[in-house]
Amino acid sequence: MNLSCLLYEGEYSSVCNASTVDFNEIVTDTSKIAEGCVFICLRGTKYNTHKILPFIESKGVSAIIVEEGESYEASLSVPIFSVKSTRRALAFAYARFFGNPQDVLRIIGITGTNGKTSSSYILRSVLRSAGYRVGLIGTVECLIEERSYSLPDNTQTADKLKTMTTPDPEILYKILRQMADEKIDFVIMEVSSHALAQQKTSPIFFEVGIFTNLSPEHLDYHKDMESYMKAKAELFKSCKYGVFNADNSYSERIISESSCEVIRCSVAGESDFYASNVKLLGSRGVEYLYCGENIRMQLKSKMPAVFTVYNSLLAITAALKLGISPDCAREALYHMKSVSGRMERISLGLEDDEFSVFIDYAHTETALRNILTTVRSIRHGNERIVLLFGCGGNRDRSKRAPMGRAAEELADFTIITSDNSRNENPKQIIKDILEGMHDINRRRVIMNRRAAIEYAIINAKKNDIIVLAGKGHELYRIDKNGEYFFDERKIVSDALEKRRNGDNKINEN
Repeated sequence: MNLSCLLYEGEYSSVCNASTVDFNEIVTDTSKIAEGCVFICLRGTKYNTHKILPFIESKGVSAIIVEEGESYEASLSVPIFSVKSTRRALAFAYARFFGNPQDVLRIIGITGTNGKTSSSYILRSVLRSAGYRVGLIGTVECLIEERSYSLPDNTQTADKLKTMTTPDPEILYKILRQMADEKIDFVIMEVSSHALAQQKTSPIFFEVGIFTNLSPEHLDYHKDMESYMKAKAELFKSCKYGVFNADNSYSERIISESSCEVIRCSVAGESDFYASNVKLLGSRGVEYLYCGENIRMQLKSKMPAVFTVYNSLLAITAALKLGISPDCAREALYHMKSVSGRMERISLGLEDDEFSVFIDYAHTETALRNILTTVRSIRHGNERIVLLFGCGGNRDRSKRAPMGRAAEELADFTIITSDNSRNENPKQIIKDILEGMHDINRRRVIMNRRAAIEYAIINAKKNDIIVLAGKGHELYRIDKNGEYFFDERKIVSDALEKRRNGDNKINEN
């Protein structure tokens, strides 16, 4: 392939012309350098490959793409091409390499701290009910219609697809290419702040962008809320319609930086589209009057809690802007079931009045407060709420104590445990959480998460509502030794068997 297919005239400066260079693949990882590849230098949080250009040249690359302003060894014989942003160039390179599939797809981007996944599944359900072929790229899974998209096992790229909300360009545009080839009509994509900051989606013009909300998260990467907000705002500089949760304090800031047609949605009061006469029906779901643009219709969802009102309001509004009929949207929402790992009730095979277990992905203070408030609203009497949670390692430490505080305020008993400690000491993570907690009689620390779940199940009291927070849909755990299979549903089932057999032994090691 010729480099002029990836770099267009006017996008680079060089003593060479891109049309004089042929290459066989695009590489950013030094461990994957092969003879004849084009290497794109990136500056990361830990490494900057601009510093090792002689090493890269020695591997027989066809060309090296560097970023303006970066210092590097200039006395090289390999062609060097300088661009304003290598991350932007990388995204366009892969988009062009796969034939610009984004240009033939109608793409909806959803961004926000919480609610992205639930909103995406609601919108997917509506679009499919209207007869469209729909692809989905998100936190839980990547779907082409009903089929799960997967990459070969035991590869680094497969791991990235599994653990990233928005895949890296080498994966993202490959997926979009396959979706285009399979005649997908709409692609719904969860767009993370990392992806926006790293310009992964720069080649994409979104037909609709949705903003769910913003609360402290990923500050280990963005450093402050201002930078986090500005990253989210990037989505709305590249879309036709922007659908915003007007009740979130950051909406107007993001709107002020957007270049799209703005549509505000509210649950707290009247707006372009709004929810009126909201009824929270406990475990039976929610009901409200949907209003806006001469539309008034009664919406019902079997998914509980006020965040379902917000997520469905945003998704239905986006669907209407995409041309879906109100009746179709209403019916799709009513028949939709829960999303995996989002307020997911686990079938225990027990008597209905013994106890219940929910699994939820909540891993921020706001999400934890939402799930606990929801559980408090659906309990019928004085059922005890038992929360189990931890915080991820090598992630924003500032959220740990507030999550501990939220747990103590809204749960009756809390089990503090590990959650993807990665390279960080889990004892230190738990210590950070405990900074926000004060009542030692309403908590217990069990560092081993499997043992913590067993403890919660084996010691459950009648009518307890147990909430396992943080893992949600994930089927793995990560510590300093690597990644391991970890299915909380299976662990709950095994713990129930121990309980029935009268086996109360818990190995906390």
